Amino acid sequence: MNSPLIQILVLAGIAIFLILRLKSVLGTRDGFEGPPRSERAAANDQRREAFEVIDGGPDYDILDNVPEGSDAADALAQMKRVEPSFGVGEFLQGARGAYEMILMAFERGTLEDVTPFLAEDVYEAFAQVVDAREEQGLTIEAEFLGVHETRLVNADFDDGTKIASITVRFVGELTSLVRDSSGEIIEGKERQPKRQKDIWTFERAMGSGDPNWRLVATGE
Repeated sequence: MNSPLIQILVLAGIAIFLILRLKSVLGTRDGFEGPPRSERAAANDQRREAFEVIDGGPDYDILDNVPEGSDAADALAQMKRVEPSFGVGEFLQGARGAYEMILMAFERGTLEDVTPFLAEDVYEAFAQVVDAREEQGLTIEAEFLGVHETRLVNADFDDGTKIASITVRFVGELTSLVRDSSGEIIEGKERQPKRQKDIWTFERAMGSGDPNWRLVATGE
């Protein structure tokens, strides 16, 4: 086996290791389970007040995204009580933009552009992978093509700390190439889109002066 071929195989192995390392470092939150059906029925009357708007109708900003009577719906209603200007639809639009911005900053190694939107442990996990790529002379060429799905998966609210937590599932599409130090492609194909599926959790203190939601966990 000649030397150039050995070098390509080694670099490909390193790239695979880095991808697996990222997945192992970052947690996955892949859904929510509410209480048993009998418990929900008992609590429905109490919770229904949380979904009423001024004209006495249901709050479809919540119910269009999560089931009525669910723990997630109750959490979103509590967020609105603390911060009346909060809107679930507006949050999801912002999360969609944040997904593209953060994902591409990671791909391109420009994490400094998104530091205010990342929890410290998430930033460190991303930075370790970016630094390892640079040490091995690997470069990423990526282009974001769009988001096919943005779906609210779960929501939690801590009444004591006023910390809101919202988990969102994204399905994006992008092109991505990994090149070695000589410019050879060792992963991906030119002009070939790929689907990127992620479940991200954002947190924020409701009613605070800081408007930024921060990414606190990622998974798939």
